[in-house]
Amino acid sequence: MKVLLWVVYPYLCIAVLVGGTIWRYRYDKFGWTTRSSQLYESAILRWGSPMFHFGILMVLVGHIGGLLIPKAWTEAAGITEHAYHLTAVFVGTIAGLCTLIGMAILIARRRLTGPVFAATTKNDKAMYVVLAGVIVLGLLATVRANIIGDGYDYRETVSPWLRSLFYFSPDPEQMAGVPAGFKFHVIAAFTLFAFWPFTRLVHAFSAPVGYLTRPYIVYRSRDARPGLRRSRRGWEGPPKLPERPRTKQK
Repeated sequence: MKVLLWVVYPYLCIAVLVGGTIWRYRYDKFGWTTRSSQLYESAILRWGSPMFHFGILMVLVGHIGGLLIPKAWTEAAGITEHAYHLTAVFVGTIAGLCTLIGMAILIARRRLTGPVFAATTKNDKAMYVVLAGVIVLGLLATVRANIIGDGYDYRETVSPWLRSLFYFSPDPEQMAGVPAGFKFHVIAAFTLFAFWPFTRLVHAFSAPVGYLTRPYIVYRSRDARPGLRRSRRGWEGPPKLPERPRTKQK
């Protein structure tokens, strides 16, 4: 069971993430989009979307720093364990709450706004369930272990295990003593990674690099000189008839 959960399943999810992203890019480029619903409703979106994206970016930065950067490196840089712990718990909790509140606003908007709800697919609903599960499990594990409990340093267990996957030398024994809340959070996160390429979340891998080299779009106004192109009436309406000269009545 240890090998299945902490070796086979992570590698399987990573393979689906990489392979699914390549497949989606090759065969579904027109579907590589957020399917934005801003045209249907924008007032609530202005509140929910920035809050969600700010929170998720902060969570991503915190996870990269805590999981991929070894503990010895931060200590060599002069950051004590106490200072790192306080910063990680404080900033991580705020970022997680912003993400959760922003996502709750977006979900409520999709459910309560008719046109937005009509444009919501079953894939979107499943994506929201998995994403919400990852966020809630992460917050519960953090609050239970580091705020209510005595504290838990995941950089001594979860971080070395995750880095061992990238070294192609997995060490499932590192996850033996990890609290159950963190284990559920890790499994849910890898499930989200496997689901990622087949949802609208794939737009996170997009970058407007082509915009920098894209040629200018030239707009030309219609030339009014005669003999080039006959103008159409369009929105200007029918041509005006010349007015008749008015004469005084005797």
